[in-house]
Amino acid sequence: MTVAHETGTTEASARPRAGLAFWTAAAVIVVALWASASPAMVYPLYEQAWALSPAVITAVFAVYPVVLIVALLLIGDLSDHIGRRSAMLLGLASLTVGVLVFALAPGVEWLFVGRVFQGLGVGLSLSPAGAALVEFDRRGGRASSANTVAIAIGLTLATVVGGALVEYAPLPRALTFWVLLVVILVVAVAAMWLPRHTRSTSERWRPRPIHVPRRLRGILATAALAVTLSFAIGSVFISLGAQIVESVLHTDDAMIGGTVLAIGAAVSGVVSISLRRMPARTSTIIGAALGVLSVVALVASAAASSLPLFIAASLLFGGSSGLLFLGALGLIAANAPAQHRAGTLSMVYLFAYAGQVLTSVGLGVLATGIGMRAGLDVVGPLLLLLAAATIVVAVLAGRSPAAESELTAAAGTSTVPVRTSGVPVRTSGVPVVCRPSAID
Repeated sequence: MTVAHETGTTEASARPRAGLAFWTAAAVIVVALWASASPAMVYPLYEQAWALSPAVITAVFAVYPVVLIVALLLIGDLSDHIGRRSAMLLGLASLTVGVLVFALAPGVEWLFVGRVFQGLGVGLSLSPAGAALVEFDRRGGRASSANTVAIAIGLTLATVVGGALVEYAPLPRALTFWVLLVVILVVAVAAMWLPRHTRSTSERWRPRPIHVPRRLRGILATAALAVTLSFAIGSVFISLGAQIVESVLHTDDAMIGGTVLAIGAAVSGVVSISLRRMPARTSTIIGAALGVLSVVALVASAAASSLPLFIAASLLFGGSSGLLFLGALGLIAANAPAQHRAGTLSMVYLFAYAGQVLTSVGLGVLATGIGMRAGLDVVGPLLLLLAAATIVVAVLAGRSPAAESELTAAAGTSTVPVRTSGVPVRTSGVPVVCRPSAID
């Protein structure tokens, strides 16, 4: 009777801590995405101050996803071996260095260094934080929507807060990074209190390509195409948004440009909350269909230099992005066992960032050679093909590969709950209370 009473007390006291851990993991995603997009509103100032060519700015932008892709390839499953908390803290440390470099940058060479640390930081923190959301989701069903909302908040803060600080605050080239640095440090302190219970495998980690079980590859293909479509369309919006705002409103106000660019991210967050109970495959299919409409409206807005059409395209993109992320992350959360969860998420982001690089660099090359609008006429149909492929793969390959019992068995035989703090952990949908370890 005494043992049962103690266990019940531990479970009751652990629930609030699980809730705090859940929101801390979400905060890590927010600052990771904020950091990744933080230089966006400052690039024009660098270009003017240091007389940089568009090619140099494009190179600075490209360093981040290239480093991120390499990081995801080599250390994408690191948190499955060393624990979610340790991986997130390493990522936040790298983001801190990257943001500090940008804040102090006296020349363009520093921007390349800062982007290297930002890419490494996002690669280390994004997938572990997403996996931790699933494991700390004590009520179930919130992880995918929370992940999508966190991404939307991070991107919105980067453009709106960044635009406001650049336009109206002192030290326009540096203040946005000092503000972000403070936020990262606060989140890092919170992350230090996360429980050490989330290592998912007892294998010794070493740098190696990520392994995704064969039975998850249909799910992986669907999720990867969905997130890649969202990232690819989003990169075009970033490329065109400031140009359209300037040509239609005849203003280079960074605050206005940032607010217009934030429309899609804000709508994405609202959609992911409102439609979080939609089945994952259905969400992916509808999101891809909205992506088609968004691309059509975007091409039309560029051709006509129409701000209303661009805003309509942004609204459609927001709905598309929210549903695509909701579907992709929902499929991973429902089907990937704990020992492969971070690795599978890393593969999804690997394909997505590769697609973003190809889209943004390709559009940049085309814009240099034939003009931005003519370049969009080439990229637009390719995005439509990507959307069609996403729909087809979601219909044919997006089904669950295994029954719940199989997932429970896989997680139960492979998960090693170590260094715990009495917090309920979700493994394959089953809340488990891990007892505190003597080793801490």
